[in-house]
Amino acid sequence: MKNLLIFCGIIATIYIVYRVYKYQTLDKGLDSLLKNGAVILDVRTEKEFKTGHIEGSQNISLGEIRERFIELDKNKTYITVCSHGLRSVKVESILKEKGFKNVYNGGAWSDLQKSLNLTSSEN
Repeated sequence: MKNLLIFCGIIATIYIVYRVYKYQTLDKGLDSLLKNGAVILDVRTEKEFKTGHIEGSQNISLGEIRERFIELDKNKTYITVCSHGLRSVKVESILKEKGFKNVYNGGAWSDLQKSLNLTSSEN
């Protein structure tokens, strides 16, 4: 019984942290960044990207970012997205390590799309 309570407490904490993080991310003004020319960088695999993505987003997967970051412009602003928000956090960190100054985590692409009323594309 004690282990079950601990497990439930951990799950509840993770959920609360996720929800707070999600709203804090959207409060960073991602909508205004997009209006000012930010690029949405979808870091899911190409196969995932083809199943649906935000129209106009660029696709470089987490597995390829260390080799392909040179395709990106360090002077541009990027908003990283993935399926749940975990890979996008990692790519945000990698790009900042590579000298990118304006990188923001947008979390899950579908959440960002809904919250900002963006259009979806399928290949």
